[in-house]
This record gives sequence, C-alpha cells and structure tokens, in this order.
Amino acid sequence: MQANFFVRKRRNSLMYYALLILITVVAITITEYNVVKGFTSIPKAAEWAFQNFYPNAKALNKLPAIAESLVETVLVSIAATTVASVFALLFAILGSNTTGVGGVASWISRSIATLFRNIDVAAWSMILLFSFGQNVMTGYFALFFGSFGFMTRAFIESIDEVSSSSVEALRATGAPYFSIIFQSVIPSSMPQLLSWILFMVETNIRQATLIGILTGTGIGFLFSLYYKSLNYSSASLVVIVIVVAIMLIEVVSNYVRRVIL
Repeated sequence: MQANFFVRKRRNSLMYYALLILITVVAITITEYNVVKGFTSIPKAAEWAFQNFYPNAKALNKLPAIAESLVETVLVSIAATTVASVFALLFAILGSNTTGVGGVASWISRSIATLFRNIDVAAWSMILLFSFGQNVMTGYFALFFGSFGFMTRAFIESIDEVSSSSVEALRATGAPYFSIIFQSVIPSSMPQLLSWILFMVETNIRQATLIGILTGTGIGFLFSLYYKSLNYSSASLVVIVIVVAIMLIEVVSNYVRRVIL
C-alpha cells in the first residue's frame, strides 16, 4: 500500500515536471525567445554595468535630493500600510469564521478583500492615474488598496488560527460580542497582526519605487528621470540608496518581530 503511494506520487511529480517543460517550450516558441543568446548576453550586460552603472563624484551631489525623495517614499508607504491595516482589521473581524457575524456581511467582507488583493498595485496606479493624475495621492491610494486586500486576508487567517479556542470559552460564559473582540481576539492576535503589518511596510517600500515611476513621484520618479536622461551614475546611486534603505528597514522590522513574538 505504501509502495503504491510513493509510485503514484512519483508519477504525479513526473507528469507535473513534464507539463511544466512543455509549457516552457511552447512559451519560448511563441515569443521567439533565443535562450542561447539570452544567457550569452549576461556577461556583456555585467560588463556594461561595471563600466557605466556606478555612482561618481557628480552623482553624490544629488544625494540630498535622493534622500528627500526616499523619505517621502518611505513615509507614504508607512502611512498607506498603517491606515489600510485599520480597515483590514475591521473587515477581517467581519469576515472571520471565528468572530464574523456570518451571512451576507462575512461574504461581502471576504469578496471585497479578494477583489482588492487580486489587483496588483501597478494596476491600481494606472487605474487611479485617470482620477488623481501624477501625484503622491495616486501612489498612496494604490498602496492603500493593495495593502488592504492582502492584510484583510492575512488578518482573517491569523484571527481564525489564534483566537478560536478563547472565543469559544468566552461565548460559553455569555460574554458580549465586543468584549470578546477587544479582550480576546485583538490581544491574542496582535503579535501576528503586527508581524503582517511590518511585512507589508517592507513590501510597500519596494513597490513604491515602481509606483513612483508610473505616477511621477518619489524616488521611483528620480530613478526614471536619471535613467531616461542617460545619467547612469545618478541612477545607480538611487538603486544603492533604495537597497540600503530596505536592508535597514528589514533589520528594524526583524528586531521588532523578535520583541513582540
């Protein structure tokens, strides 16, 4: 019986890999992608980067402007994440199997979260450009909507995983609904919720760079401006600043996680 299970599992794995290879070959054929040329061009691309894509003394003069745009990008990302987390928590409480009121309200909450989660922030940026134009508000709302959808789903899973036993115990004692929420659900789920919020802040700072290119704001706009004007030295400095900032934020985020978890 066990031998048949492993044989069946191995056969399914082989079928999966065969299907994956077939899809890859079909995609390469349709797009006319030259695999050999693609791999052989990597050394030339690396050589060009070493020769052109590095900061020089002239680029360092633009560091104050780059730092100012970085601060704007970070603040917008944090603001969008924190505000979205508040709305996500409300929708998660309504949509959770543990705390939800059930019926239409839970279905609406989960459906809205699914809709917002499955639309990428880049798509939100392009949609919102028609309403707000190229400004900070476009980037803010794009990050807000994307964060709201993702965190609502994550919060629902966290609440269902952590709070089910304590909620059942309080219900058995006849505790009112809001007492269960504020005395059991939120306190017991808070470490996981904060962890998801910190993860979303890190993610949004990365995504804000791409959004800035689309909306003409923040550090993404500076990178696009320098790169399109062939100022590769300044563009490389922007990349370095972004990488350093993300690494520092990740260090702080990991420290906070160790404290709260």
